[in-house]
Amino acid sequence: MEKIYTTKKNKHKLVSAKPETIKFLLDYSKSLQVMEADGIKYESNLN
Repeated sequence: MEKIYTTKKNKHKLVSAKPETIKFLLDYSKSLQVMEADGIKYESNLN
């Protein structure tokens, strides 16, 4: 049992995003507006 938990397994792979993807996500998050009225959340995308 001890050997199962003490070994390190590097199965994680570092992924990098393209600059176009980052720009798209930032622009989308800037245009997204979330409002709450009467306990209901409304999302609107301001183009």
